[in-house]
Amino acid sequence: MNKTTSMTQGSIFKSLVYFSLPVLLGNIFQQLYNMADTAIIGHYLGDEALAAVGAASPVYGLLIGLAYGLTNGFAVVIARHYGAGDEKRLKRAVSITYLLSAAVALVLTVSGIVGLEPLMKALSTPEDIFPQTDRYLRIIITFSVLTIAYNMLAGMLRAVGNSKAPLLFLVISALLNVGLDILFVRGLKMGVPGAAYATVISQGLSVLLCFIYVVKKCGFLVFKFSQLKPDKAMISDLSLTGLSMGLMYAIVSVGSVILQGAVNSLGTATITAHTAARKIDEIFMMPLGTMAISCATYSSQNYGAGKTERVKKGVICAILITQVWSAVSVIFALLLRRPMVIAISGSSDSTVISYASRYLLWNMSFYFVLGVLVVTRTSLQGMGRKLVPIMGSVLEFVLKIVVSAWLAPRLGYFGVCICEPMIWIFCAALVGGDFVLIMKKLGQDKKKKRLLDNSGLKK
Repeated sequence: MNKTTSMTQGSIFKSLVYFSLPVLLGNIFQQLYNMADTAIIGHYLGDEALAAVGAASPVYGLLIGLAYGLTNGFAVVIARHYGAGDEKRLKRAVSITYLLSAAVALVLTVSGIVGLEPLMKALSTPEDIFPQTDRYLRIIITFSVLTIAYNMLAGMLRAVGNSKAPLLFLVISALLNVGLDILFVRGLKMGVPGAAYATVISQGLSVLLCFIYVVKKCGFLVFKFSQLKPDKAMISDLSLTGLSMGLMYAIVSVGSVILQGAVNSLGTATITAHTAARKIDEIFMMPLGTMAISCATYSSQNYGAGKTERVKKGVICAILITQVWSAVSVIFALLLRRPMVIAISGSSDSTVISYASRYLLWNMSFYFVLGVLVVTRTSLQGMGRKLVPIMGSVLEFVLKIVVSAWLAPRLGYFGVCICEPMIWIFCAALVGGDFVLIMKKLGQDKKKKRLLDNSGLKK
């Protein structure tokens, strides 16, 4: 297992694919945390318990989104210094990242516990599932430090090109999670809280394994007090980049929370359908998200190394890969959406199956647009661009409010189904357009510099 890998040289396609495959497999196993909860709860506890976990999903997604965005924002800066070959600033960025991540963990845990009940009431969580949803989320939020710690360590390893180690640890912890789900939910009859405990115990194992690996194999990624010298520029870069990505994911997740409020108002059957559909949708979205993660590291390393033309070629290559996967997803949606819904939800309710199938068909048909959006957005962030990606997320947030307040009450669940495809179109135009403009500007700057250098040589 390679400790680090540079993506600044060699075949672009191979760099992206070799880095992406372990990340994809890792995402699949990470998704098993929630998939195991959903499948086991749906089959052993019934539709009401499944709806309780479904109502918790957007809030849990908000927590994960914040942790993932902030820590991967820190990792983008680390990748940039790694690509530039600046070992001194790389180590300093790593040590500051530990402190910033600890602060994030404290704030998220306290604010999450205090604000959970008002948030659930604001989302119109049905009274029949409110207690189960509340208990599930309180357990997850209390141990959110584990979520942040794993994402921080995995993000730092990926920043230096090591996507294999995080995969190994997730495989182990995900298998443990499935076993604990069955033990706690079916064997010990712990109900919905049992699934939450299974999740946090498994996450704790992945953190432990990841940290041991970092200490033994990548010592430069270990926190050191000697690297904590006053460096306003470094702290500012890490904080702003982390906040940029964190806010992007948070705004997207808050929009999903608001959209869940619209779903909750449509009844328990609709919540169950939406829960099952989202779980399937998240699985098929993973290759797109994986390519986005890969492009963040790829563009950051190459931008740090001054290879802007290689950044452009890499983004084009990544977009083409997402288009191939989008075509595969549409075929699955057309042929297998109903069997997939039944397998995930365990429900025989015709309304649940019909609504979930409709959601999958609409969403997967617009993956072609989503692929362009996620690749260009993370590539911009890898190059230090912060404003436009956040603007895209704000646009998504506003549109989800519009859907919740206007479309869903008038069109019912169909309004929810068309929400994200509409958003992807608008955001892809904004973010993709900015990427084209910045690459054009970088190309012109490079050309001017070359002309000036040639002029100097002639003199």
